[in-house]
Formats: sequence, C-alpha cells, structure tokens
Amino acid sequence: MTHSIRALPAACTLACAALLGACASGPGVDVSAVRQVPQPAPLAAGWEHGAFMEVFVRSYQDSDGDGVGDLRGLTQRLPYLQALGIKGLWLMPITASGDHDHGYAVTDYRAIEPAYGTLADFDELVRQAHARGIGIVIDYVINHSSSKNPLFEQSAASKTNPRRDWYVWEDVKPTGWSIFDIDPWNPTPNGAYFSQFGKEMPDFNLRNPAVVQYHLDSLRFWINHGVDGFRIDAVGHLFENGPKGWSLQPENYAFMARVRRELDIDHPHVMVCESPGDPIGFARQDACGASFAFGHSDALVKAGRGDEKAIHDVADYFLTAPDGMATMVSNHDHFAGKRLWDAMGGDPARVRVAAAAYLLQPGTPYVYYGEELGMSAAATDDPDGQLRGPMSWTPAGGFSAGRPYRPASTNLATHNAQAEARDPGSVLAFYAAMLRLRNTHSSIATGRYVAPRVDGRTMSFQRVDAREHTVVVINYGETAGGARIAGLPANARLQRIHPAGPGGDAAAAADGAVAVPAAPLSVQVFLVSR
Repeated sequence: MTHSIRALPAACTLACAALLGACASGPGVDVSAVRQVPQPAPLAAGWEHGAFMEVFVRSYQDSDGDGVGDLRGLTQRLPYLQALGIKGLWLMPITASGDHDHGYAVTDYRAIEPAYGTLADFDELVRQAHARGIGIVIDYVINHSSSKNPLFEQSAASKTNPRRDWYVWEDVKPTGWSIFDIDPWNPTPNGAYFSQFGKEMPDFNLRNPAVVQYHLDSLRFWINHGVDGFRIDAVGHLFENGPKGWSLQPENYAFMARVRRELDIDHPHVMVCESPGDPIGFARQDACGASFAFGHSDALVKAGRGDEKAIHDVADYFLTAPDGMATMVSNHDHFAGKRLWDAMGGDPARVRVAAAAYLLQPGTPYVYYGEELGMSAAATDDPDGQLRGPMSWTPAGGFSAGRPYRPASTNLATHNAQAEARDPGSVLAFYAAMLRLRNTHSSIATGRYVAPRVDGRTMSFQRVDAREHTVVVINYGETAGGARIAGLPANARLQRIHPAGPGGDAAAAADGAVAVPAAPLSVQVFLVSR
C-alpha cells in the first residue's frame, strides 16, 4: 500500500513537518507544540506494582443527577478505592468523543468529554488521587480518531488539503483487503480512507512526522496535567504494509519504544499497551514495558471453572512471561469475555479462586470496576453495554440521583458496595484481603515467581524476595485436595496469613518439603520463616 505522505521531500524534517502542521491548523483543534514540564514523581516509589482499577467514568458515579457518570463523581469515590487498596486508576477515554459513550472515537485529544466535566475537574481528581497515594493512567487512542474530529474533516475536504496526509488515503480504493471480515477502505468523492475499527474511526497516518509530533505533544499535555501514565489502545494496528500486513508490523514496536522514551524525561511513567495479538512482545522493555495479558486472562477464567489444562497454564505462565504483564479476568470489551460473576455461573467460591491468581501472581492486576463486588452484566442486549453498566453502590443503585443512562446490573439488589461492606464473607471482603496482602507483603508485589506446581486441581506457587518468602495454595476443585510444596528451607515454618484464624500452619521437613491440605474451592497464603 502506498501512502501519499511518501510524496513529501525526503529533506522534510520532523521540525519542518510540525511547523507545516501548525501553519495549517485550521479551526476547531489545537495542534500547538507542548513542552513537557519536568516534575518530581508525585507518588511513593513502587506504587505502580499495586493493583489498578479500570474505571469507565460514564458508569462510575454521577455527581449532578443527569444520569451520566463524571469526574466529580469519581473524585467522590476515591475514599472507597483507597480503602479497598487500589493504587492506580486506568480511566477509559475521558477526551471529547464523537460517540459520546465508549470514547474511543476522539474528536479532541486535549479536551475533556463535556458530560464528564471540565479540565479543572480532572486536575482536582488528580490532586486528590495523589493525596491518597493513587496514580492516574488515562486511555490514549493513537491509532485512529473520530471521523468527526476536525483533523479528519480537513483531511477529507480535498486531495490538496494540508491535512490530507494526516490520515491514510488512496486515490483509488484498494482491493483484496479484509480486517475482522470487513473491508477497511471507505470510498468518498475524494478517494478512499482506511479504518480498521469502523468507518467512524479513520486511522491516522503515523508515517507522517507531523502526526507523530501532534500525538507526542498531546501526551505531554496530559503529563503536564499530572497523569502518571497511559494505556495505549490498539498498538498492534499502528502501521500497515499491505492487505496481509495490517497487524503486528515491526514498526509498531519501535514506535511505542520511541514514545515511551520521549515521555520519560524526568521519571518513568506507566505505559500499558493493548495488543491481544502479541501481549508478551509489547511487554518487553524495548517496546511498551507493560501489556495486557490476553490469553492468560482466558486461562484464569477457565481455571476458575476447574479446567485442569487451564490450571497448568495459569501455573506456568510466568515461567516465561515478563513481570510487566497487566493481568485481568475481564475488561470493557466483550471479546475479552463476560464479567467474572457471569463467567463463573454466579458461584462466589469460584469467583474467589479465579480472582486469587491474578491478584497474587506476578504482573500488575487490573481490576475491572465492579468485579470486586461480583457485579453481573447490565440488563441490556448490547454485548459491550452489558459489561459497562452503572457501578452498583447501593441496593437501589446509588449511581445517580436521576435516571441512569444505562440499566443497572442484574444482581444489583444483592451485590452492591453498601451491602457487601457489612458482610465479612462477601466478594468485596475477599478482594480487600487479597489487595491487603499485595500491599503489605513485598514478595507478593514484586518477588520472584518460584516453584509453581499443580497437584490434581490444586495449584501452588511461591513468591520470594530478599526480605520474605510466601506460599500460595489455590484449590480449584470441588473436593478436598492438597499441595506438595518443595524447595523450602529445612524445617521451615509456614504461618498461614490467609484466611485468618487459628490453625492452618504447617512445618517443612529437613528436606524442605511439606504437604498442605486444601479445602474445596479455597485460597491459602503462608508466610515462610526458618
């Protein structure tokens, strides 16, 4: 495929291309250069190893009664998140959008979606989150924009428009293409434009230096407003090299590595990338440094249902995967699966064992909002909408004083934050206990992953650092099981720190081995001492 950007003179440098863009900015969009202001890290060292919460602002908390969640509402809920043990928030797109829902069709990369509030509201959210030791990571859509974005409207206006090469165009519509069983080329009177995720979201031409500079400047804009990092959408789709080369091209990895380097001028920022096609490749330090662990997430869910092969897959994953994986059991996209409560058939014991591994294994757990309650799907036929329902705060909803824009979860009456906060056996209490372990035991947060083993349907593994040694035992079976633990110090003692209560301790023999019984569908964590 030929991009018209190649007609630019080879001597056109990044600087002159950026200048060209600034001179032809046109109405309705800010493409000015942004100087990143160096600033000290606002959070305690190691905060990024704690658990994150993925939040869909539209569905989290409405502060003004219009039925739509907003930034002020999220700010009001920071005490809940802090008490739960959350150390970071990933906000799905908060920028102005053409869809006014999911937000991935961006119309202005430097403006807040109006329904969510103002830039001042965002600044206050960041200030209060940092005061509570919580970092803020925002979604950034670098591959494509909304077709309503003024940049694309200018690009589509004529073949001679200065913005023409900001997007991927061909004068004659190419043939032989199919992406997700859809032709990605969209004919117009001025040629055909390329869009991998629907005609409403045209792809940027990231071979144009001015486009790259614009995105770098927009990322710097948000860093200057205090964000601690970015979740970058669809990194496997940034560059295309013909109808068979539209995904996972070599340029994608180098491009993301460049972006990360150029932003970390004062201290490292979180950069977690979405690439279902190659999550491990993008998690390597020469690319994003962190990536969502698609594949592992499927195994976690299947293991929760007792699938023996999946239990082995979960146990073995971090023997080869880098620690910089963002682990999860669900997210906002239906292709990633159902909400965990629904995937486990509404069985709270299976929800707990499925969740335990991603909360206690290496990587950084990303808890999708409501999973800590066992929240079920919203009462709608839309597959993505089912995953993006209003947060269940009280038996009556608690999300909005007005009529919520989307129906509530189907189990709202029983699985809500108010009711579960009073129940020590709730899913919420379990999540709080797991996050407390992660936040208070360095071996669980950042320790090495040692001696994973599966005995029947019981999985065990060890986490070790210079200060401490922990052992985790998870029985995914409906009958009693046991784990054979080896490699411990001679005659070591295993003090059970979860669940709390008398008994449950164990002692290793002189050869460092011990058998640990495991009740059906149970999670145990031990602290090892000599």
